Amino acid sequence: MPKLNRAQPPLGFIPPRYKPWVVQGCYIVLPLMLRLRLRPWLPAGIWPVTCHNPEVLAECFHQFQTGKIRLLLAFRHSQVDDPICLSYLFSRLVPRAARQKGFSLKRPLHSFFMYDRGMPLWAGRWLGWFFAAIGGIPVHRGRRLDLKALKTVREQIMTAPLPVTIAPEGATNGHGEVISDLEPGTAQLAFWAVEDLQKAGRPEQVLLLPVGLRYIYPRPDWAALNRLLARLEADCGLPVQSFSDPTVAPEAYYPRLLGLGQHLLTRLEQFYQRFYGLTPAAPQGENRDPSNPDPSAELGQRLSYLLDGALAIGERFFDLPNTGTLVTRCRRLEEAGWSYIYREDITDLGQLSPFDRGLADWIAAAATLQMQHMRLAESFVAVSGHYVKDKPSFERFAETTLILFDLVERVKGTRVPKRPQLGTRQAVISLGEPIKISDRWPDYAQSRRSAKAAVEGLTQDIQTALEELIASVDEASTP
Repeated sequence: MPKLNRAQPPLGFIPPRYKPWVVQGCYIVLPLMLRLRLRPWLPAGIWPVTCHNPEVLAECFHQFQTGKIRLLLAFRHSQVDDPICLSYLFSRLVPRAARQKGFSLKRPLHSFFMYDRGMPLWAGRWLGWFFAAIGGIPVHRGRRLDLKALKTVREQIMTAPLPVTIAPEGATNGHGEVISDLEPGTAQLAFWAVEDLQKAGRPEQVLLLPVGLRYIYPRPDWAALNRLLARLEADCGLPVQSFSDPTVAPEAYYPRLLGLGQHLLTRLEQFYQRFYGLTPAAPQGENRDPSNPDPSAELGQRLSYLLDGALAIGERFFDLPNTGTLVTRCRRLEEAGWSYIYREDITDLGQLSPFDRGLADWIAAAATLQMQHMRLAESFVAVSGHYVKDKPSFERFAETTLILFDLVERVKGTRVPKRPQLGTRQAVISLGEPIKISDRWPDYAQSRRSAKAAVEGLTQDIQTALEELIASVDEASTP
C-alpha cells in the first residue's frame, strides 16, 4: 500500500485483460483453498457452499452461450469473501446442474465484474493485475460519472464472452440480513444494454438475475465469541466480563455487547466534542417510556447523529455538500480525498521543486487524516442499534462484534487487521427469477421522465428480490 501521507501520481484506469487460464487455475485450487481455511491457524473457513436452485443460472448460461441473451447478475455483496463463494457456484454447482438437465456448458463459467478502484491500493498492485486477468472493471465509486468505467462496462455487456456481475449496493455493509438501499447504476446499465443492442441491430434479449448470498454458522463457536468480546473489552479499558461457561444463553451476551457499544460510542462522542466541537445527540429523556426502556433505540439515535457529524467535518474540509445518504456522502468524500492524494493536476511529481513537493505532501497527509471520518461512518452505515436485539442469533452477534473489532483496530492504527475466527461458515446462495429487461424497454424509451421512473422501478424490484432471497436462506439451508 502506498504511503498516503505523500502525494501520488494519478490513479490510472486498469482495463480488463481477460485470461481464461488464470480463471481455470483458480478454479482448480478453489476447493482446496476453502478447506484449508478451516485450519485453526488460518482465517475463518467457508464450507460448504450451497445453492438450492443452481439450474436457474445454468439455464441462463446456456441461453447466453447460444446467443439468445446478454446476462447481468445483481448479487448481494455483504462480505469480502463473497467472490470466492460465487466462484464455487460458477465452477462446481452450475456445471453439475447443467449435466443433470442434459446439456453441457463451455468452460470456464465465470463473469466479468465491477470492483472498487481503491482495492489495489491497500492490497497491492498484484490485485490490479489479477482482477484485470479475471475480467475486473475498476470504478471510482465517488465520481458522479466514471466515464471510462461506464464505457468499458457497456462494451463488455455487449461483447464479452461472459456475463457481467454487479453489486448494486455499491459497498459491503457487514450485515447478512440487512440490504442497504441500492444504487440506480445497475438498473441503468441494464437499460443501456437494451439500447446498445438495438442500435447494433442485434436480437439478443437482456436478462438480469438477482443473486442472494448469506452466511450461517452451522456450529456456532460461542467460546470464540466470548474471547473476542474479552479482547475488545481489554482494548477499551473495560472490565473483562469473560464467561466461565461461554455456552450460556445467547441473551446473556446482549448486555455485554450493548455495554461495549455504548462505551465506544461515548468515547467517540467525547473525542468529537472536545476536538471538533460536535455536541452529542440529546438523550431521549422525556420521550422515553420509563416502564419500557430501550437503550438500543437511543444507541441508534446517538450513532446516527455521530456519523452525520463526522461526515460533516470531512465535508467542510473538502467543501462538499452534506446531501444524500450516508453511503453517498462516504463515496463523495472518498473521491475528494483521492483527488488531493492522487494528483491528476500535476504532470510529473518528480519535476516539482522540493518546496512544492512538500506542499503536495502536506495536503495529501491532511486529506488522509480527514478521510478517517469517512472510514468511521463507512463501517457503520447499516448499524441500527437493534439488529442483535431483534434476533439474538449467533450470526448477528458475530457480524456486529466483528464490526466493532474493525473499528477498534482502525483507531489503534492496525494497517491490515486480522479478523478472529468465530467458526466455520456455510455460504448459502439463492437465485431469484430472471428479470426480463427487454420487456421493460417500451416504458423506459417513452421519455426522459419515463426512463427515470423505469430505472427507479427496476431498482426497487431488484431490492425486493434480494431481500426475499436473503429472507429465504433459513428455509433453504435446512436439510
